[in-house]
Amino acid sequence: MSVRLSVVIPTCERHDLLRACLRSVVRHAPAGTEIIVVADGSPGAVAHEFPGVRLVRLPRRRGFCVAANVGIAAAGGEIVELLNDDTEVTGGWADAALACFADSRVAAVAPLVLQQPASGVASAPRGLECSTIQGADATPLAKCTIDSAGDGYDSGGFGHKLGHREPVSFARLRRREVFGASASSAFYRHDLLVRVGGFPPRFGAYFEDVDLAFRLHRAGGIVVFEPASRVLHRGGSSYGRPDRRLLEQQSCNEERVWWRNLSGREILRALPRHVAVLFAKAARRWREGMLLPWTIGRLRAWSEIGESRRHQRQLARLGPAAPLREWQVAPLSRG
Repeated sequence: MSVRLSVVIPTCERHDLLRACLRSVVRHAPAGTEIIVVADGSPGAVAHEFPGVRLVRLPRRRGFCVAANVGIAAAGGEIVELLNDDTEVTGGWADAALACFADSRVAAVAPLVLQQPASGVASAPRGLECSTIQGADATPLAKCTIDSAGDGYDSGGFGHKLGHREPVSFARLRRREVFGASASSAFYRHDLLVRVGGFPPRFGAYFEDVDLAFRLHRAGGIVVFEPASRVLHRGGSSYGRPDRRLLEQQSCNEERVWWRNLSGREILRALPRHVAVLFAKAARRWREGMLLPWTIGRLRAWSEIGESRRHQRQLARLGPAAPLREWQVAPLSRG
């Protein structure tokens, strides 16, 4: 029997978070859903508490991208959802997203990701109140804060979560085309995900979903934000609190994405804006006392520019570069 949906959960591992995540997935997943936990250099024992959950163990920690790719390779579903271990899903979350794939153009679906307090599940009534939302009733949703309503990308060289930290509004509760989907909770068409190469392993974590979104567009796909699919997220819990090492990695990956994916013509046109973005980010990191790791990350990316440009040329086999545009708007008709 073919599997419609595989849910892949990389974990590094936080037992309490993973347990809450699995509890919600087991409760709300459609019948026949395959659930795979990828333990990234950890035992993954929590997975054994849930009958039917499949555990894949990596003997040493390899980072989110490698763990996600291992899970994707093990998945048998037509659609794969990547879930962070610090997320919880809500009733009907999968059905709403899966319906979008009836459109053959859809390569990925971004759910409405709502912020959940970092405290324990039992002491987070605001987050749990969000999880009871059904249908299009926006009154209870008004009490929630958005983590992501899909992802955007600026030609100056940075990805951003649409609606981040905003209260939920009717303007955000529209299905529409967006640039990308946050890998914390994104649904992907499995065969296309494999064809474009999955997540870039050397990224480790951070901005890997932005890089993937460029390739999905190259292959002719579109990404849809579906607000009826709702996920709660305690951002930043899965792979630890940001420190100097993680900031260096973030800085490197953010710069890598720009050089790897923009065409030569787009780079020339966007270079002044990119330089302005770099100066603004450098000033911010200097004020925070984090300029050195941020700079080291950029230098690492610049040392790879030749390789990044070769990668960009190799992408031609997927299709022509999709022109950058403003992804804040462009409503998508439900028809």
